[in-house]
Amino acid sequence: MTESSSVKDAGGQGELLAGGQGELPSGAQGELLLEAFDAQVFRESSESVLAKLEKHLADQAIKGLELVDPARLTEAARSLMTDESTRIAAFDEEKLAAIVDLYVRTGIPVHSPGYMGRQFSGVVPLGGVVDFVSSVVNQPSSFYEAGQLPNVAERIMADELNRFIGWECGSFDMVTTSGGSLANLTALLAARNRRFPEYWTKGGAALQGRGRPAVAVGADVHYSVSRAAGVMGIGEDQLVRLPLNAEQQICVEQAGPALAAAEERGLEVFCLVASAGTTSVGAFDPLDALADLAHERNIWLHVDGAHGASLLVSERLRKKLHGIEKVDSLAWDAHKMMFVPAPCTLLFYRNKEHSRGAFRQKASYVFDEQQDIYTALDSGDKNFECTKRPMIMPLWVLWSMYGRALFAEKIEYLCQLTQDAYDVVAEESDFQTVHRPEANILCFRYVPGTLAPENIHRLQEDIRNKVKFQGNFFISKVNVDGVAALRVVMMNHRITVENFRMLLSEVRKSGQELMAHYEDQRDAQ
Repeated sequence: MTESSSVKDAGGQGELLAGGQGELPSGAQGELLLEAFDAQVFRESSESVLAKLEKHLADQAIKGLELVDPARLTEAARSLMTDESTRIAAFDEEKLAAIVDLYVRTGIPVHSPGYMGRQFSGVVPLGGVVDFVSSVVNQPSSFYEAGQLPNVAERIMADELNRFIGWECGSFDMVTTSGGSLANLTALLAARNRRFPEYWTKGGAALQGRGRPAVAVGADVHYSVSRAAGVMGIGEDQLVRLPLNAEQQICVEQAGPALAAAEERGLEVFCLVASAGTTSVGAFDPLDALADLAHERNIWLHVDGAHGASLLVSERLRKKLHGIEKVDSLAWDAHKMMFVPAPCTLLFYRNKEHSRGAFRQKASYVFDEQQDIYTALDSGDKNFECTKRPMIMPLWVLWSMYGRALFAEKIEYLCQLTQDAYDVVAEESDFQTVHRPEANILCFRYVPGTLAPENIHRLQEDIRNKVKFQGNFFISKVNVDGVAALRVVMMNHRITVENFRMLLSEVRKSGQELMAHYEDQRDAQ
């Protein structure tokens, strides 16, 4: 047998490993090792799991989160683990079924009409199938030779989606990253290295005679941006927080003076981060005006469009991102409003030369010194990850199979549903609207006439927790202008206005019960 010989799989029988250097375990252990990788076992276990997932998707019951005591869940999970420590355990189909049941039951029911709490959704089922394929074929996609189709698909989707951004063909670039937080960090690195080109090699010594590097952000910016600044060594004092207007957007009129004041403090703002769909209320910053302001001051404009960039694919809603063609970079989470498995974030650069500015390294084991038609598609030098999932594949397949309209119509439905929900809240005398929704996020408060102003914050937090533990609906909460508000995010097209009215009834009932409890506590004092 030669060194190039491989293990022969024929009915579960194995031969010696290559070149006689080692042998598979003999007898039962050898058979169990081969069984773990056996195609027939794979098919049978997959069919069993798929049957359970089909039942899960077909369940349209209204339910929220079933919170399990962590100690109980840990005990249940440990009970499903094999006791065998020295030998391969035999495959147990019943144990696999129990694991899948536990996994599904303890997860957020994202396909239920009772789920209105977070910015992730149930995926288009075909997207999950493609993600399943990616897990099995296992093609890391930072380098073309390791993931050929994913790298081609990434280029194709960059061109497809740029039709809605509006940059000149061939002038821009896009790279996928594992989440919006990493995309924001990567864009900030590119912006910093453009302004301070020696920072990558010299660190702080490159700043001699310069102002301290600073980033300007909206006061309601996602925490990942300030976290990224911290990772880069930019302290909180070097974050310039720009004032918001009544719509919770960056106020352009006050942004200019705020930037000037930062400069007087010895700060050199190299990047301004705007939001296209803030996490708290879904506000869209005025990109067109901010782009002009950033251009005047030679500041990189990055848009955190993790949530709201997907509105670009809707002709009716894309006006929310007016001016997007002027920005320098854009983070776009497809695992939010494009309904694909997480993570799948697209980081766009208006100038393709800047896409290689975030990282400046040489590594002969992965980076080729001389490019050819294959290595030209590598993205390992443009993203943080070396081993990166082929996250583009579910999005590309869905786009290929269904086209833009699948995404546009669902997004438009969710945004209209949120507007209808706002109208419902506005009609109720014991509820208070906090903002007019721009997309699919709505924040409101339960404020009965007998509620003292100092108790408004506490009541919203207690209502949210009470609703969550009752298990019929799952919603979130957020502080708006320092006061807690109830927050719903419409991500499921099976939710109707009637479902939302049911939620309001539960919120009202919970609020009334809590008010009575407050009074009992006061009387007892």
